[in-house]
Amino acid sequence: MGIITDKTILSKIEVALEEIRPFLEADGGDINFIELTDNWIVKVKLVGACSSCNISMMTLKNGVEMAVKRAVPEVKEVIEVSSL
Repeated sequence: MGIITDKTILSKIEVALEEIRPFLEADGGDINFIELTDNWIVKVKLVGACSSCNISMMTLKNGVEMAVKRAVPEVKEVIEVSSL
């Protein structure tokens, strides 16, 4: 399994994460883009307060994943990798 390195697609993902970032920062956290796999899975790492927040998975699916899929419809899923 490889990763996608198309700069245009990666840029769109980064822009989508920038839209979400202020909400995470307001709660003392942040999000880092790790990679986009060749099967269209976006891997991110929640940091700061977000890494231990009990609603972080809801934030990830309802906020981050929706924003990323809006920017890059080919994306199938956004997963958090700190627990892997």
